[in-house]
Amino acid sequence: MGSKYTKRYTEEFKRDAVALVDSSGKTVTAVARELGIPESLRGWYRKAKADRGEDRAS
Repeated sequence: MGSKYTKRYTEEFKRDAVALVDSSGKTVTAVARELGIPESLRGWYRKAKADRGEDRAS
């Protein structure tokens, strides 16, 4: 059974993690694995793209 405690990350950590994906040339999955946050980063990254207006399909 999973833990009843959820790890919380600061907004600064989230911004830095998203920026690392953009600046490193690595995939979201690769960066997430390096940071140990495989599920969280994908959602943060999608939200950041949507906030920048980059979520539109081409």
